[in-house]
Amino acid sequence: MSTPATPTTAAPSTPSAPSTPLPTAAHSTTTGIIDDIGYGRQFDDWYHRLFPDDASVAAEVESLVSLHPDPASGTVEFGVGNGRIALPLSRRVGRITGVDSSPEMLELLRKNLTDDTPVEPLHADIRTYTADRTVGLVYAVCATLSMLLTPEEQRQAVQRAADLLTPGGRLVVETHNKPAILTLHEGRARATYFTPYPEPGTGLQSHSLLLPEGSLWHLSHVWYESDGTTRVGTEVSRLTAPDELDAYARDAGLLPERRFGDWPADTSPYGPHSPLAICTYIKP
Repeated sequence: MSTPATPTTAAPSTPSAPSTPLPTAAHSTTTGIIDDIGYGRQFDDWYHRLFPDDASVAAEVESLVSLHPDPASGTVEFGVGNGRIALPLSRRVGRITGVDSSPEMLELLRKNLTDDTPVEPLHADIRTYTADRTVGLVYAVCATLSMLLTPEEQRQAVQRAADLLTPGGRLVVETHNKPAILTLHEGRARATYFTPYPEPGTGLQSHSLLLPEGSLWHLSHVWYESDGTTRVGTEVSRLTAPDELDAYARDAGLLPERRFGDWPADTSPYGPHSPLAICTYIKP
């Protein structure tokens, strides 16, 4: 999960199952154990507060529509969550297979489905997911790839995405921009920052810790509601540089194409201070 907005205050900090079976895709050939890190159990009932359906969603959806080489060929999202992106995107490009390891987030997606949102929730592990058909677009946004904590696991997921693509298909990966996060810390291991939200009296306080092992980033979030109540959640992700993503893609037989620093992609060139790293790859 990436912080939804640019923080305004930074300072050194101190330490600190769904009720019904989930559907599986008829064309899925996934096997093995699905490793759920527990993200949904922490964030399922307040995820919509962290990531509201606002103008940023529309900008991201429009960019993904423009990046899709052939909507009729199909689409897969790695880390579909509650369908924040997949649901509006499906109205533009047609059927989307939404892969996620969290039963709780997929249950939210199922509740959000309507007749005009052809999204297929699929409980699977993006490191091992395979299918008997290929698609034109695979995308992993909201730092999904960073939830995999080793280069080996990240490489596996990119390989799975490449295997799903038809020739000429495109992979889109959006994750935290590692140089920008390091700059935010100003050489310190710890930082605290507050992100105000448009709704009066609401905001997100994040306690950030850079772990010395493997570029890991530990975040504890405190969400403030206008009525004075709070929610707390913790996540660990791996800060992954765009050059690493390029290396994974090349190993999987994909060609690095473009980089962007934010949505909408066509107006946001990538740079070291960009809030995001959005990388696209083509399957020759």
